[in-house]
Amino acid sequence: MTKARILIVEDQEEVASEIQQRLCSLGYEPLQSTACAEQALALAQQLSPDLVLMDIRLRGEMDGIEAAGQMRTLCLPVVYMTGYFDSATLDRAKRTEPCGYVIKPFETRELQTAIELGLYKHRMEQDRQRLIERLQAALAKVKTLTGLLPICAYCKKIKDDTGYWEQVEHYIMNHTQATFTHGMCLGCFERVKRELEELENNPAAEPILAGH
Repeated sequence: MTKARILIVEDQEEVASEIQQRLCSLGYEPLQSTACAEQALALAQQLSPDLVLMDIRLRGEMDGIEAAGQMRTLCLPVVYMTGYFDSATLDRAKRTEPCGYVIKPFETRELQTAIELGLYKHRMEQDRQRLIERLQAALAKVKTLTGLLPICAYCKKIKDDTGYWEQVEHYIMNHTQATFTHGMCLGCFERVKRELEELENNPAAEPILAGH
């Protein structure tokens, strides 16, 4: 199985180094680490990590929550690492729809659990999105007939939206995925047979074929 590639965004170098060591011990592939949100965004675009471990308090004007919000456009899963878990911070963080949280200081097992859940949640979201796209594509190809159809009681032609009367099979083929093969029902066969027999017995008579 391919190692998950993880970008670390942490403002303390010693903490970032420790996280890198833990990730290696767990079998992940730590990518570059950065303490700057702007650089984190650039690295995310450049490296396309499988997951981002994001500290909330970062150097510079942009914090981790704002950076995570922008990473949503890159469809990257984010797990927050933070020692700040007040209600206001939590409310802001929730709006970015992260894949998880770990509260500092955290144990290695807690980190692994957050990463695995984050990766799993992201895979499920991708699968769901692909399914939605396939369903939308399928629905776009399907044409259905609904409502009342104006049909002639005699010739069985159907009037379309422009007022033009067309054969029922043409109308259905234009509005659904159905196609037609032509045959003859038993009733019509018997009627045509009788008409042909009458024509043979009385050549002067004009034939009246079924359906007319």
